[in-house]
Amino acid sequence: MEPTTRFHLCRMMPYRRGIALLLVAGLCSCSSLRTPSLKAGNFSIGSNVTLIQDIKPETDQEATVYVQGKVEKQVPLIKQWAYQINDSTGKIWVITNQPNLKEGEQVVIKGKIRYKSIPLADQEFGEVYIEES
Repeated sequence: MEPTTRFHLCRMMPYRRGIALLLVAGLCSCSSLRTPSLKAGNFSIGSNVTLIQDIKPETDQEATVYVQGKVEKQVPLIKQWAYQINDSTGKIWVITNQPNLKEGEQVVIKGKIRYKSIPLADQEFGEVYIEES
């Protein structure tokens, strides 16, 4: 190989590495935009996750929480979706604008705790749910 050809190839290597780095960064940015987290048992790194069993309507009214769990059910609403999330300590419904969550998918959702009172025949059948913020 001629000395000028070797010099020319060495000079081009940083550009190829830079282009490869930009391509990898671009591909990674195309992934899902959900909140990232690492899970180890009931501990989640990346967010302050609240166990569903710890969410109480009386004490946590309007509080903002993160819940992490598996999507079990989905229900289309007018311009919104409702998903039932299960974290092995309990289940809760989440109201969101995200139409693309799939049953069986692990998710982390941030939202405000809400309570809907449903009085029927002098009994309360209200439900706690989370409205994504």
